Amino acid sequence: MVGSGKGAEMGVLFRKGAALEVLAWVDTVVLDKTGTLTQGQPEMTDFDAIDCDATEILRLVAAAESKSEHPIAEAIVCAARERGMEIPPVRDFKAEPGFGIKADVDGRRVQVGAGRYMERLGIDLKDVEARAGELAAEAKTPLYAAVDGQLAAVIAVADPLKDGSLEAVGALHALGLEVAMLTGDNRATAKAVAEKAGIKEFFAEVLPEDKSKKVQELQMEGEVVGMTGDGINDAPALAIANVGFAIGTGTDVAIESADITLMRGSLHGLADAIAVSKATLRNIKQNLFGAFIYNVAGVPVAAGILYPLLGVLMNPVIAGAAMAFSSLTVVTNANRLRLFKAQEH
Repeated sequence: MVGSGKGAEMGVLFRKGAALEVLAWVDTVVLDKTGTLTQGQPEMTDFDAIDCDATEILRLVAAAESKSEHPIAEAIVCAARERGMEIPPVRDFKAEPGFGIKADVDGRRVQVGAGRYMERLGIDLKDVEARAGELAAEAKTPLYAAVDGQLAAVIAVADPLKDGSLEAVGALHALGLEVAMLTGDNRATAKAVAEKAGIKEFFAEVLPEDKSKKVQELQMEGEVVGMTGDGINDAPALAIANVGFAIGTGTDVAIESADITLMRGSLHGLADAIAVSKATLRNIKQNLFGAFIYNVAGVPVAAGILYPLLGVLMNPVIAGAAMAFSSLTVVTNANRLRLFKAQEH
């Protein structure tokens, strides 16, 4: 109870009591990228049209993306509106999570998405591979737009790291934990973002439905996994992890699926939660040891083990006082957790 209260003071809500204990054994923390490590508010940074009018292609792409709820779609639509473009109506919109979207705009078929989506459509990306590689090396996410089955543009979107993400990852490393990043971005982009965040291990090009599988793979290797995310597609992974952390500014589904909610919306709460958990578990062990010693020493004496040798019997009043003192010791020791202080951030 004291540990949970201390966590709440630091903006860490333990929704399940068992999580407070299990968290002390976590040795690997998996971080979703978008909205967890990063701000979750991407901006379109580059729009390279290929042998066509950039303004017209951006207008078509923005129209198709206007029906999507993905943050990247919002970034593209926002960029088009900032350029004073009017968004035309859209028909037959369809989204494929992890791949991209397609729609009919002004009688033209517009398809926008990741490289794997273009490959599925049979669109050759060889001529733009070098450009996409440059963008990915700058920690930008390259996307592609096709109009009427022909490659029309390379688009780049950047999502900056949250303030303090680098320090939070460092704090996790200082606690002796392995940290891994999970993202649907291509390998080059994922590597660049991971390096900026101080993370060595990362899983790239992970489809939304495969996030929970990655957590399971780590668990099968003997890891005790803490998963952190904020989106709807993170919910299955949060539920299957040994301990699930939801960012408080994330979706309701993610929060409901997690064991712990980080109310401040930053990753600093991760290290705080783990530190509180370890301190609480140490305290519990101290209390169990103390209570065990009281009983080991007191019960035999109360049962009369010393009477045949010394003629000594324990007065029931003394036995009752010793029992009360045992409880007082445990409660007092537990309240020492109130003095626990989080790391300076």
